[in-house]
Amino acid sequence: MFTILFTILTLIVFGKLLIFAVMASWGLARILVTVLFLPLVLIGLVVAGLVYLAVPILLIAGVVSLVRTHN
Repeated sequence: MFTILFTILTLIVFGKLLIFAVMASWGLARILVTVLFLPLVLIGLVVAGLVYLAVPILLIAGVVSLVRTHN
């Protein structure tokens, strides 16, 4: 009986820890994409001569960041 109770409680605890780890890594991934990946892609597009593609992406990112900070 104690083995079953221990197993169930262990699965619950480690399940919650797994969910927390996934949420933490998702937040870290979002920060890395925002801070590192997006600027590098935009700089790469400008260097490659695709300014007509980089400017709309920059405008969309700017509008999204303004909307998200004010709500």
